[in-house]
Amino acid sequence: MLKLLPWRSSPHKTLTLDPAKPFISLSRFLSHSLSEDQYEDDDPPFSPVSKPPKPKKNKTQNKDPDTKNEPTRPLKSDLPFDFSYSYSETNPKVEPIAFRESPKFSPFGPGRLDRKWTGTVALTQQEVDLNRVVEERKRVLGDPLTEEEVAKLVERYRHSDCARQINMGKGGVTHNMLDDIHNHWKRAEAVRIKCLGVPTLDMDNVCFHLEDKSGGKIVYQHINVLILYRGRNYDPKNRPVIPVMLWKPYTPIYPKLVKNVADGLTFEETKELRNRGLNSPPVMKLTRNGVYVNVVDRVREAFKTEEVVRLDCTHVGTSDCKRIGVKLRDLVPCIPLLFKDEQIVLWRGKRDQEADSKCRDRSEKFADA
Repeated sequence: MLKLLPWRSSPHKTLTLDPAKPFISLSRFLSHSLSEDQYEDDDPPFSPVSKPPKPKKNKTQNKDPDTKNEPTRPLKSDLPFDFSYSYSETNPKVEPIAFRESPKFSPFGPGRLDRKWTGTVALTQQEVDLNRVVEERKRVLGDPLTEEEVAKLVERYRHSDCARQINMGKGGVTHNMLDDIHNHWKRAEAVRIKCLGVPTLDMDNVCFHLEDKSGGKIVYQHINVLILYRGRNYDPKNRPVIPVMLWKPYTPIYPKLVKNVADGLTFEETKELRNRGLNSPPVMKLTRNGVYVNVVDRVREAFKTEEVVRLDCTHVGTSDCKRIGVKLRDLVPCIPLLFKDEQIVLWRGKRDQEADSKCRDRSEKFADA
């Protein structure tokens, strides 16, 4: 047995060293004794003071218990038209045959609007007085702008670096775009609208819906660029209430656009016209989200010499191809025969042949007389 070290005297503990491992036992004893002496020598002025625990904040103290239980009231809008996702790219006369989602789910959110959603539109709940609407719009627009005022507006907003700009895509004049227009009108007299894609096929339709739904006036148009003026007496504080759509509703299922056999033709004749159209050179090539202002005139000119016309819509997209075909059917007018591999084949119909036959009959009657 080894004796205690002469420089270490502890009244509480004695050191016993292991004969096999004396150095390890000594190091453990020294480290343990030094750690104990550190806390024993701490006087009260130098002893660590524990911080008092912070009181927990009650999150429900600042909340009003009455406002939590109050039900949210639906928004009431006095706009004199039915709400729809797109106003310029939908035809209310064509009824869908089915829906991809239940009409019960309104894109405005549950209980946020006082109008019933039918699957395509939110119908107005009150009768519209057209005379009153026209008078109110005339009051907001005020006196017509002079040529100098129009020139100042055009010079200020027609440039591409204008901060007050809204880009219009294939959705056309959408419902949420009306809210964006009024937000720009808070701090600016006019807003610049740049149109791209399918809506540019019929710019007159776009201009009509912009003026009709927003209440403004288009003072400038250059190809696909528009400047929409808010009016002299426009008051941002009295702007109309426009509830925002929270999501884009699914497009309903409409009747088939292309028939297996075209009207007035047999199956063999329809097949022959389709093959002839696919093998013919394209009238023009369309790009994705391009400007299609001159497409209608080009197709009409081509129908003067050709019976079948093909449009090359590579990289445009299948959905945009069908939208273009629907618009050309109503604007040219013509009959779509085929949508294949992003190619559109259009047939001018038998109207030219019937007109020629009528002219020949009239000339023969005058000759006999």
